[in-house]
Amino acid sequence: MRKVPLFLFIMVSFFALMPFNTSAQINTDQMMRMGQNMIYFGDYELAIQCFNRVIEAKPRTERAFLYRAIALLNLDDYTGAEADASRAIELNPFITDSYEVRGVARQNLGKFNDAISDYDNALDLLRDNKNLLFNKALAQEASGKPEDALATFNHIILTSPSYDNAYLGRAKVELSLADTTAALADLNHAIDLNKNLANAYILRAAIAIEQSRDFNRALEDTDAAIKLLPQMAGLYINRAFLRYNLDDYFGAMSDYDYAITLDPTDPTAYFNRGLLRTEVADNDKAIADFSTVLRIDPDDVRALYNRAMLYRTTHNYDKAIDDINKVIDAFPQMSAPVFFRFEIYDEMGNRSLAMRDYDKAMALAKKERADYDAGKLTASDTADANGPDKGAPSTGDNDNRNSPEENARIFANRFSLLLTADNEIETEGEYNNKSIRGKVQDYNVNIRMQEPFMLSYYSSPTELAPSTYFMQEIESINSTRTLRMFVQIVNNQPSLDDPDIVQRHFDSIEYYNSYLASHQPRAVDYFGRGMDQLMLRNYEAAVEDMTRAIDLAPDFTLAYFARANALTRILQLSLGDDSSESSYQMHIGRLRNIFSDYDKASEFSPRSPFPHYNKGILYAEFGDLDAAIEEFDKAIALKNDFGEAYYNRGFVYFKLGKKAEGTADLSRAGQLGITQSYNLLKRMK
Repeated sequence: MRKVPLFLFIMVSFFALMPFNTSAQINTDQMMRMGQNMIYFGDYELAIQCFNRVIEAKPRTERAFLYRAIALLNLDDYTGAEADASRAIELNPFITDSYEVRGVARQNLGKFNDAISDYDNALDLLRDNKNLLFNKALAQEASGKPEDALATFNHIILTSPSYDNAYLGRAKVELSLADTTAALADLNHAIDLNKNLANAYILRAAIAIEQSRDFNRALEDTDAAIKLLPQMAGLYINRAFLRYNLDDYFGAMSDYDYAITLDPTDPTAYFNRGLLRTEVADNDKAIADFSTVLRIDPDDVRALYNRAMLYRTTHNYDKAIDDINKVIDAFPQMSAPVFFRFEIYDEMGNRSLAMRDYDKAMALAKKERADYDAGKLTASDTADANGPDKGAPSTGDNDNRNSPEENARIFANRFSLLLTADNEIETEGEYNNKSIRGKVQDYNVNIRMQEPFMLSYYSSPTELAPSTYFMQEIESINSTRTLRMFVQIVNNQPSLDDPDIVQRHFDSIEYYNSYLASHQPRAVDYFGRGMDQLMLRNYEAAVEDMTRAIDLAPDFTLAYFARANALTRILQLSLGDDSSESSYQMHIGRLRNIFSDYDKASEFSPRSPFPHYNKGILYAEFGDLDAAIEEFDKAIALKNDFGEAYYNRGFVYFKLGKKAEGTADLSRAGQLGITQSYNLLKRMK
């Protein structure tokens, strides 16, 4: 999903840049390249600023509109993306990406037929493209045309038989057409092709429950989904339901507890935990759970009814009356809650109010029976467990032929059913233009290493890591105040989304251009301008400036480190997501240059762990796991509380099959504040 097409990088010196207050004077080729780099690294707001400048200077540059549309799409501005993609098509109707981007935007706006038309236009240029066909099938399904969607999925599978998501998509359509057998076969085949399809396990678990009440099989699939999505609270809620049905009370309770830890604002886990606590007469804690549900949703009738029952059980009759009154207000024509209130008044010894409610309950029950016999009501209308607007399924009982006592029992049973969560992840598009990442990144099940450390002017401190790391060379250069901003070393650099900040770096570059043109060049000035280029994602220009700094000061540690950073980014842009042993051989020259710079940084700063850490990441990404371990070892030897290094070394140990070593490292990383360690540990176990 994330691999970006290889862009044509046109090398233009930043010395050619003129002041940016006159739009015609900007270097549009370089600005386009910078914007594309920013899209790849997720700096969408900053990318938009670059494309704005190109459009101001050259209003008929169709690719500037196209790439601005991609940035807007990733920011969920679908209306803006549609408009920009339309303008790109007006300027050049033969670029496939423009139709794809507009189709995705329209699909997210609910304009499904228009989206299908755009995908068809793109398919005229790229026949049988599986990603475009996949998006078209999703649009057809969403537009209420399941048969058309099924035909499109059939075509994808015919032309791309190993495309796992196509089987998953076809299974969903088959389920909507009630062809469970075909859907199950497709889900099985999808999982055979790709063991990491969380949705396939989720859907297969649902089929196991609905078709045969096979809770053991459903539990196996839910366990598999949890390994892939360990942060999804709804999966634990549903596993608790399965465990409860398999008489594993403590396992169910544990899952509800963990679901609440993951999402303290979801009422479902509190409600279900309250029901389980009610079963074992843990009344006070059950009341607390239902009260939490009602703080989240004061109109939750299920929670009101169950809390009223518990208040009655604990003889807190006034509160029981308050709760059941709200239930009666929600169901004024139903006999069951009125009869329940009669029972409370009767226990309280209030005979007059009890008899009033008894008579009212009898009258309502009589009307319910008459309406039912006349076909005006169904069974679920009089005992709807979800409330008047949510439509719970009927149990099939002829509720309206029963006495008020029996109606009250059925009503209570329905209000005491465990709830389940809808865990299916919305199917995201498979994009031919890999710059279109979309929300699928939010559910990425691939676990990655911690990011490399970079020199930056900005950081994103977290509660567990409130400040950046220390590096003596950074402390020294900042203390001289020769740079226009303070340097930091970070691995969580934020996106730049403030136009004023972006302009500050452009202005800084102009300052350095003017200064260097009129003064004797100093290494620190080239370094300062190179840092501005690095912030603006202009990596080739950053390399040039760091090289000039090194030529003037061959022991300039930070310049070597920054040049290695920039060279790494250039390599990433060239590779996209294709980091493998084969690509390692293709790019061995580039890697040697990067390693050489990190080695120089280590030579002049032998106590710094960061060059070794960054080298370890590169070795691991290109498959040399033993070399990666050696570098992480060196980083940890220099800094024994280096949480990121422990995490990455643990990650590599697991890839080598060394579970004991990996577990120890991840545990240590978690103690040092790398919270992702616990998710990885859970998945590995």
